Amino acid sequence: MEKFYTTIHQPLYWFQSNVNWFSMAKNYFWSGKSIDRANQWLKAIEESENLGVLINHGQIDQIHALLSQKPPIDAASKAKTDTLITDVILHFIKSLQQGSTRFDHDQISINRDSLYISQLLKPGFMNSVSTSISSLDCKDHDYTIYKKFLKDSLTITDTVKRAIIIVAMNYRRYLSLNHTSEFVLINIPEAEAWYFKNNALALKMRTVVGKKTTQTPTIASYIPSITTFPYWNVPRDIAIKEILPKIQKNENYLEQNNFDVVDANSTVVDDDGLNWNDFNEKDFPYYFRQATGSDNALGVVKFNLENPFSIFLHGTSNQKTFANEYRFLSHGCIRLENPFDLANALLRGKLDIEELKEGKKDQVQSVKPLPDKIPTFIIYMPVRIDGKTVTFLNDVYGLIKER
Repeated sequence: MEKFYTTIHQPLYWFQSNVNWFSMAKNYFWSGKSIDRANQWLKAIEESENLGVLINHGQIDQIHALLSQKPPIDAASKAKTDTLITDVILHFIKSLQQGSTRFDHDQISINRDSLYISQLLKPGFMNSVSTSISSLDCKDHDYTIYKKFLKDSLTITDTVKRAIIIVAMNYRRYLSLNHTSEFVLINIPEAEAWYFKNNALALKMRTVVGKKTTQTPTIASYIPSITTFPYWNVPRDIAIKEILPKIQKNENYLEQNNFDVVDANSTVVDDDGLNWNDFNEKDFPYYFRQATGSDNALGVVKFNLENPFSIFLHGTSNQKTFANEYRFLSHGCIRLENPFDLANALLRGKLDIEELKEGKKDQVQSVKPLPDKIPTFIIYMPVRIDGKTVTFLNDVYGLIKER
């Protein structure tokens, strides 16, 4: 708000005329053009439920309460009302264009507050509220289908479906504003991935994503590089809760699955002298690292994704899982059905696919920087569009709240 009023060099924006107002059933008018237009905006915002924008009705009610005070309105109330009106309208303009989507980690979106302020202050923007809203609304193909479905096919009692469609509309707003001509998109409930090049779908494949107990987070970030023949450095939680008990039951488990025991400095430890029954979840000073090759849990290709959760995309040594309809099986990372195709596309055809297909054990791990880091969006949207048909998916993580 401070930036808005600094921009206009005035303490007030909507109250710019002498006091001369009256009330008619919650429709408030000011002798000046600005307050009249403010009320048109508030009315339009209150009636915008079919736009899928999340509205702060409590804030609008507060404005109505302040406007309903008997004149003369004191300076403090006038300033507070002016600020609240600005906040509501700017928030609406912002949400209308970039959506109300919240990622667990968002490295892609940028602050566009200056843009929304300039739009509100643009000459002619105040002439028609409905025209202004129409000009700002998302033009994305899928968005328009969801918008029409929300308006024409759902009733007020369809609370869960309404909530899902609103989530989808806000994702489409975000994506249409933030994607470039080349990007990767993964929808968790659909367990599928898409690669777009020159704004056209170039690849589509099935994925395996996180279990309900180890959910894949939503992420908007970048893939800067690809690792071929990656080691799998086993996460601590998996090491002590899953692998350690298996070793204690089967002393050959490490050799059978190509695991090394390493210390905190990644130095390989001779495990022959270790008494595995001496260790437990609270007392285990080592780590596990799986050797490179086709038997590695990551396969032979890993897509490095910038994020704080150690989440990445990768191949797998178990292709059979992609035949399953239920593919919510991982610890959070995303397994790709056709990792070679995606890796070769991102590396502009400069990948030795035959070498990868051989999948020889103990190959040297190699990190290959991409020519351009690729925007990657991992979203949670339990709905899809088949042609022009809206198909609802299972809310497998139970994240959708009724509206």
